[in-house]
Amino acid sequence: MNIKFLNIINILIGGTLIFSSLYCASNKPDPNRKLIWSDEFKNRGLPDSTKWNYDVGGHGFGNEEAQFYTKNRIENARVENGNLVIEAKRESWEENKYTSARLLTKGKFSFKYGTIEVRAKLPKGRGTWPAIWMLSEEIKEWPNDGEIDIMEHVGYNQGFIHASIHTKNYNHLKATQKTDTLKVADASEKFHIYKADWTPDKIDFYIDNKKFFSYENETKTYETWPFDKPYFIILNLAVGGMWGGKEGIDDTIFPQKYYIDYVRVYKNN
Repeated sequence: MNIKFLNIINILIGGTLIFSSLYCASNKPDPNRKLIWSDEFKNRGLPDSTKWNYDVGGHGFGNEEAQFYTKNRIENARVENGNLVIEAKRESWEENKYTSARLLTKGKFSFKYGTIEVRAKLPKGRGTWPAIWMLSEEIKEWPNDGEIDIMEHVGYNQGFIHASIHTKNYNHLKATQKTDTLKVADASEKFHIYKADWTPDKIDFYIDNKKFFSYENETKTYETWPFDKPYFIILNLAVGGMWGGKEGIDDTIFPQKYYIDYVRVYKNN
């Protein structure tokens, strides 16, 4: 990505790296790298059905989430003005008080090793929980088959961006997940590029080309590195949940919108 940094400030406060950047970024794919899949969201209306499926339901998805994820409903997921918009709304849907959407490339696109970049602007407010993450195309049991969390943000902790991995040995159920956090104060006001660079040896996580977390394949066992199979991409905006709703849900903030400018996957050099 051709990014010219005009101003970069890094401050360490309370053990957390705070990162602020003012930059000009090319919005075009990197011509020096092999692009193997992308969605630039140039159409209008529903997301491209050749690229995206939906998870549907209101059963909490293992996290006690409060929303109902709908399918092919333009009020919750649509493409407009060059962006994918995932919108969480406060409205009754079956037995849930909120609606939203969870899009995934499962069955349509997956990859093993490479770089994924997502340019996004996040929602804001207590109870919101947007994410960019990946699961194994062959997943049979979580967390044994792995999870790669490229970006998570919980609204009660505004501007703190999390990246994590989950495996059999390292996961949040055991409080052993491998994770790190970067402060991006304007994450809900401006677009930023969230990136993971995945090789057989490690996964590096970046925001605007600033690396802030790295997970290495040290033991080369499936219990710590199940990341040797194709993974698919997930974009979602949850409401509440065990983490996102830890400090409750502020009903006055809705509707909330999660904007994704593009998703690009490059082959490793």
